[in-house]
Amino acid sequence: MAEPFVETRIPQQKLYESKPFPAVISPSLPAPSLPLFTQTITTHKPYLDSLLHRSGAVLFRGFPVNSATDFNDVVEAFGFDELPYVGGAAPRTSVVGRVFTANESPPDQKIPFHHEMAQVPEFPSKLFFYCEVEPNSGGETPIVLSHVVYERMKEKHPEFVQRLEEHGLVYVRVLGEDDDPSSPIGRGWKSTFLTHDKNVAEERAAKLGMKLEWTEEGGAKTIMGPIPAIKFDKSRNRKVWFNSMVAAYTGWEDKRNEPRKAVTFGDGEPLPEDIVHDCLRILEEECVAVPWQRGDVLLIDNWAVLHSRRPFVPPRRVLASLCK
Repeated sequence: MAEPFVETRIPQQKLYESKPFPAVISPSLPAPSLPLFTQTITTHKPYLDSLLHRSGAVLFRGFPVNSATDFNDVVEAFGFDELPYVGGAAPRTSVVGRVFTANESPPDQKIPFHHEMAQVPEFPSKLFFYCEVEPNSGGETPIVLSHVVYERMKEKHPEFVQRLEEHGLVYVRVLGEDDDPSSPIGRGWKSTFLTHDKNVAEERAAKLGMKLEWTEEGGAKTIMGPIPAIKFDKSRNRKVWFNSMVAAYTGWEDKRNEPRKAVTFGDGEPLPEDIVHDCLRILEEECVAVPWQRGDVLLIDNWAVLHSRRPFVPPRRVLASLCK
């Protein structure tokens, strides 16, 4: 094991096939400097890559990551390519370099489990979260292993899962013209497609495989799919629950959107409500929610793990970075 840091255990971890989830890395020496930490990441990249592959998520705790700029240095040290946030639903603000705010929706709202940008063809393979200001209470970012969810759903609802595998899902979201920070899916079409020009927005939507229909109020209805709801994780040789079904069905709600219409089977048939809620229960049962501490950096393999956000009492500031 690499000298400058060690794998540690925390009470919230779960064991899957005797592997801790998430893996937790802490400094082995007291008070390492940030340059030493970033240098160690670069020199021990193969080890960290294999740890992420084995565990699905790695929490770095106890390192001197004190600002958004420090966090950006940590992300850069890993050397993954950046993924621009095009086509995602969350209201976000760019902070520095490759770093932006995590979903800025109100603190009393929970954000349901999802794979990051599962509803668009180009999604990040990895994402980083960083706790700059730890929450007063709540505000965890629960994580759950996607293949475990798939296996439990297949065991309990085999016909439903077979239908999902055959037909996939269609996602429908109505966007306002501008951002609506009161909504967890409040990103307007201008910032979703990074343009003020409707023709450019249509081209960018088409590249993502989305259809755009303009509304009378100046907003846009996006129709995505049918796209697969189950993917095959080639690197781990297993099927994963790679969709935003529960998130869309239970959470895509604001003055423009009604959640039950937000996601259907690929053939347009509605999803059975009881099964969607059962899936939500499985996600909650299998998840791990580690309370944030200031300076925590959480690296998630987006192929392996879904994440969510619990409501919180402010202040809380968690920043994010997406990688190809």
